[in-house]
Amino acid sequence: MSGKKRTSKKESMPAHLFPARPKNFRIGGDVRVKKDLSRFVRWPRYIRIQRQRKVLYDRIKVPPSVNQFRSPLDKAESKPFFQLLSKYVPETAEAKKERLEAAAAAGAGAAASGAPPAVLKFGIKHVTTLVEQKKAQLVVIASDVDPIELVVWLPALCRKMDVPYVIVNNKGRLGQLVYPGAKKGKRAAVVALTRVEDADRSILEKLQETARGKFNDNVALRRKWGGGIMGLKTQKKLELRDKALAAEEAKKARF
Repeated sequence: MSGKKRTSKKESMPAHLFPARPKNFRIGGDVRVKKDLSRFVRWPRYIRIQRQRKVLYDRIKVPPSVNQFRSPLDKAESKPFFQLLSKYVPETAEAKKERLEAAAAAGAGAAASGAPPAVLKFGIKHVTTLVEQKKAQLVVIASDVDPIELVVWLPALCRKMDVPYVIVNNKGRLGQLVYPGAKKGKRAAVVALTRVEDADRSILEKLQETARGKFNDNVALRRKWGGGIMGLKTQKKLELRDKALAAEEAKKARF
């Protein structure tokens, strides 16, 4: 028998049934909980400008000449316009060179065959000249031109010259028509049609009638102001104020 005495080990019980085990979120510690950090992201400058412009257009009063660009044609309404415009994509430099060479080889007798085809006209100065000369038969304006002052006067000029016009989304889609096959980023603020083929004459007349009804002859659109919408906090504050005033008036009416 050994002379050592047996010592009974008392089991150490925790002070609480569920002891606190704080997590360590330092390097090499616990995995962080996934959170939506979009509020803390430093967004690019053009995105911040887009959001600030939207808030301003909602808060301040927007005059009708600017507010009409916030009511463009929807996707279904603009589809026939883009279908017609896509048939008259401007010819490339190579196609124009081939046409001129073919006309020169054919001689002066084939001058009609070498005439320039009916294509889209683009560029603010060029389209403005066509509208002033009443050569444009249909004008298509982008709704997201920045700055808006570049095209804000164009609808009034089209109405004065009795040229049908429409406002569509967006300048990127018009750029794809004007610069086919180009890299992304090509944009066009406005395009116009001066003439179409005989097969598309009836389609153009229908679209002109639609444009006149939606924009040229739409008096309500030209007189409608935009903006004036307060934020959610201000709306709630005004609602509580109105309730307090109504309760005060009801209390006075009892006496």
